[in-house]
Order: sequence, then structure tokens, then C-alpha cells
Amino acid sequence: MPSIASSVSNVPHSRIRELAEIAMSMDGVLRLYFGESNLPTPDYIKQAAVRAMNEGYTFYTENAGLPSLRRALADYYGRLQSVELDPAREIVVTASGVQALNLGIRCALDPGDEAIVLTPAWPNGSANAMLCNAVVHEIPHPLCGERYRIDFDALERTVNARTRLLIYTSPSNPLGWVATEQEQQGLLDFARRHGLWLLADEVYDRLYYAGARLGEPVPSILRKATRDDAVMVVHSFSKSYCMTGWRLGYLIARRDLAAKATQINEFVVSAAPSFTQKAGETALADGEPELRRMLERLKESRDLCLSALEGIVGVTVPKPDGAFYLFPRIDGLADSFAFCRRLLEETRVGLAPGVAFGAGGEGSVRICYAAERSILEPAMERLTKFLRAGG
Repeated sequence: MPSIASSVSNVPHSRIRELAEIAMSMDGVLRLYFGESNLPTPDYIKQAAVRAMNEGYTFYTENAGLPSLRRALADYYGRLQSVELDPAREIVVTASGVQALNLGIRCALDPGDEAIVLTPAWPNGSANAMLCNAVVHEIPHPLCGERYRIDFDALERTVNARTRLLIYTSPSNPLGWVATEQEQQGLLDFARRHGLWLLADEVYDRLYYAGARLGEPVPSILRKATRDDAVMVVHSFSKSYCMTGWRLGYLIARRDLAAKATQINEFVVSAAPSFTQKAGETALADGEPELRRMLERLKESRDLCLSALEGIVGVTVPKPDGAFYLFPRIDGLADSFAFCRRLLEETRVGLAPGVAFGAGGEGSVRICYAAERSILEPAMERLTKFLRAGG
């Protein structure tokens, strides 16, 4: 009897989804396990989609996406990042950020190649590399004092002749860590020195609290890379514009990889929905005021959660500069999934287990603080009570 392909069989089940499926069978759960805001998509974006459908945007588009959206993205990067992009040859619109991740990794890896992933991280990077029958090496971010850092010595020990790809996320899901300019340069220099593709997941770049002003993006790796560097950036409309269910993302890459990703798009999804792409154009054009309001609310929620956890013996919580997660480390915690399941069953608070995020994640839990206050406040009260009682 034929067996299932090993590239699929070897991909582990998502421990976040495993916990969520338990929670979804229960009533009254305060859900902080998924990485999304519970705010609906703003009306101005929904209305743009309706207008687009009424105007006939219900057909296939170019594999790389609508030229008008790609031009809007190029303008957006020029305005906010001072990066000049060729919308026709360096931008590929995708049906979600994870599909952009999939395309980029497929274009970089052959079976038997090796990839390095900086973790703890959203598991989809490692999983997509495994789907290419590649070997994945996860390098944990060490916590040094109050800040996570990059272990460049471990990177040098891990790289070898079969290594083709290095993946990192900034701002980080789940850490909230943001790479400094020196760390970005170090990663770029490392990739150049060893002949690697460097893939930066920058999905949370607008959810940043440490800039000169709220709403200023995290500086992109594209500011440091030349257009000839083997650099890819994965992005999405999901987080900044509350569009998780719309499945709209994009890949920015060197022209040869972008061309091949465009071709492969035909065999994966053909193209993102046309009316969704038009809604994305409106989000880019009109979204700044709504984004800043959301950032103000997120910063207040972050500080609320940090304050709630402060002073609990055995709990360490580095202050995150980006994204919308806390990743508290709990002394002596050896099974974060069991901890989260027990918390769920006893208090109806749903968190994501740290083990779901790869090497360096065990011993921690992820709190998504993008929920509204009516959910967040009782959830933190129950969590802190649970922790003070010994978990």
C-alpha cells in the first residue's frame, strides 16, 4: 500500500492548534492563544472590497498580483522605509503571508539542503522547509539580561556546505524582540559570507513601540541589502490592518527569485482574490489613522499585562518592543503544553504553549494581548492567580 510522503509525515502537528482545538470544544474560554486581534476588519477596508466586487474585480489577476497593488506597495516602501522597489519585478502578491513564506522557501531549497531558523518562532518557517525535504536547524535566541539576542557563534557552528537558507523574524512572534541595526547587519554579513538566502519575516513591522513616534515602522532589512543580495522579505496585511481572514500577503525578493515565485504561484493558488487585493490598496492608502489608534490600544494592553505579571516569583518577562505578544518564562516549567492545558481546564484561559515555537520555547507561554480589555483583564487576573498558586 502506498505511504504518505515523508515530507508531509515529518511535519509536526501545530501545538497551538492542538491546544486551540481543545479550547474550541469548551464554553466561556478567554482566548489569547491565536496571533490575531479580535477587532473586526475596519469598515473602510470592507467597503473597498464591496466597491471592487461591484466594479467587476471578481476574476483572475496576474500571477504576481494586480499591477496597481504592486505599485502601491512600492510607493509604501519608498514612503516609509526609503527603499526603492521595482513593482513589476521584485514584488509578488500572495494569498497570505504564510503563502509568501511557502513560495520563498520553495524557491530557495532543494531536497537535502539545510535551513537555519532563529527560534523561538512561529513554526511555519521550519515546517515549510521540512515540506521541501530540507533539514532544519533551530538556533534559540539567548535571553541576556532584559533582552533576547542572536547567537552568532551558534550560527557559525551550524552552517555547512549544504546550508542554503537562514530565516529570522523581526519583530518576533512570540518574543516581541526586534533586531537592532547591528544585528541586521550581522545577519546580512553572515548570509553573504556563506552564500545563503536570507529570509526576513517582517509581518509585524508596523506593530512597533520603540520608534521615535508611534506608527513608525521597524527598519526593514531591505534598507541594508542591495537589490542583488539574496534577500527575501515576507509580509502580510493580516496584523497591521486586522485582515487575518482575508488571506493577503506579499513577497519581496531579488528579481530572479521573484520571477520564479510568480511562475510557481500559478500552481499553488494562481493569484490572491482580486477584490481582496483592491481592499489591500485602500488599506495602504487610508489606513494610517486607524493603525495608530490600534497601536495606542496595543501599547496600553502590553503595559497592562506587564504590570500584572510584575513581581510574580519565578516569572521573567522581557519587555517586548514589537508585535502583540508576551513570552513569560516560568522557572521550573518543563512541559508548557501540560501547563496551558491545565490552565485552560481550571480557569478557562487559553494561552499558546512555548514548546510550539521550537528550540528555546519550552519553559515559556505566549500571551497574545491583542484582545479587547473585557477579555484581557479577567484573563490576566485568572492567570496571575494561577501562577501565584504554583500553577
